[in-house]
Amino acid sequence: MLFNSFDFAIFLPVVFILYWLLTNKNLKLQNSLIVLASYLFYGWWDWRFLSLMLFSTVIDFSIGIALSKQENKINRKLLLWLSLLINLGILGFFKYANFFIDNFKTAFSFFGNQINSNSFDIILPVGISFYTFQTLSYTIDVYNQKLEPTKNFIAFSAFVSFFPQLVAGPIERATHLLPQIYKKRNFNTDNAINGIHLILWGLFKKIVIADSCAIYANEIFSSYENMNSLSLLLGAIYFAFQIYGDFSGYSDIAIGTSKLFGVDLMTNFKFPYFSRDIAEFWRRWHISLSTWFRDYLYIPLGGSKGSKLLSFRNIFIIFLVSGFWHGANWTFIIWGGLNALYFLPIFISNRNRNNLNIVAQGKIFPNIRELISMSITFILVIIGWIFFRAKSLSIAIEYIQKLLSFNFEKGIQYLSIERYSIELMILIVCFVIFEWNSREHEHPFFGKWRYLKLIMVILGLITLGVYSSIADFIYFQF
Repeated sequence: MLFNSFDFAIFLPVVFILYWLLTNKNLKLQNSLIVLASYLFYGWWDWRFLSLMLFSTVIDFSIGIALSKQENKINRKLLLWLSLLINLGILGFFKYANFFIDNFKTAFSFFGNQINSNSFDIILPVGISFYTFQTLSYTIDVYNQKLEPTKNFIAFSAFVSFFPQLVAGPIERATHLLPQIYKKRNFNTDNAINGIHLILWGLFKKIVIADSCAIYANEIFSSYENMNSLSLLLGAIYFAFQIYGDFSGYSDIAIGTSKLFGVDLMTNFKFPYFSRDIAEFWRRWHISLSTWFRDYLYIPLGGSKGSKLLSFRNIFIIFLVSGFWHGANWTFIIWGGLNALYFLPIFISNRNRNNLNIVAQGKIFPNIRELISMSITFILVIIGWIFFRAKSLSIAIEYIQKLLSFNFEKGIQYLSIERYSIELMILIVCFVIFEWNSREHEHPFFGKWRYLKLIMVILGLITLGVYSSIADFIYFQF
């Protein structure tokens, strides 16, 4: 079920009313309703894959209990590896089986050997990467004795399947979400109002910004061979705002919806395009995933405590794995490797934690140095997005080569053939100003001119988004 669909517009109020009017006095009923609503929400796409989510839930619930009864270190480690192998095995089959088969065939054909094997006809379950990492975080935290295993299967099922963040995050930790599931939740008017505001802002990002940019980005990327440098640059910028509006918009809707049910989710985006270096960008982009890799992969590998060489290895591992997590394509792996290369000079010079504060805090404008740093970082990011967006490495490389050819003939070609492209560029500029003005707050409707901003967003949704088609969120494919 899509957040931007009419189905969800009916589903959410019904669940909200049942949740607060019929189950408010009984925590077990509340959690049971969350589980039923979540399975309905997920099964709306394809009910057959509910069994996978249920299987992961049962496995990690059972292993958590087994870990609580086991003191032998070897047996505890075997239980952890059992969870890792089962969960990552399922994820690997559905997401990466064909990738490995195709590359295995290519490798053998390179040496003159032909292998006749067919790829599997596999449908990738929506959100499998997200809920798999969520259940794994529970098992790993129980193994490390950071969390007491739960014996409440309904509460654990609610944690795994919680519908606002089930399909595309944020990837919640059990240490943060499970305690909220255990506690009785009382309705809070201010919390609910903030939730509605976040939902509206998320819909604006998705429907008005992302979906509008997608029309132009898709057209430019599909006909890049005939585009000059300025047009290709425009296509890359449009995609940068498409993926940001799409993914951060989903997170805003998820966080806002959770507030309606008395649950707080972690912030997943903190104005990443105002970052002054690539390290700051990764502290502000898809925070739930980057911190997951930091805590469950980078630190266990040794982090930055060993030699420089080992630290470099660990940095490349987390960025390459992060790229591979996004998709079974070499474009994603190169995208991850490219970000590792961006990060290394900052790490070597010990500047990776220089920009921990909010840029131009308390000021209206950034200074020249900050402006230059943000511009360079944004350019590096959009070069990476070209690999992320392209269907193959050859297309990405050719796109960048044409982009850097500095062919300015005919100006920006795309502006001359589309009626509303000028208006879209103005809209993006206004969006950037809007975000800049909000960067010191949790979301744009905090701070000054709160209700004026809200009215502007509602008018934008009505005038620019009401006639748009219902489009999937980009991260559903991951």
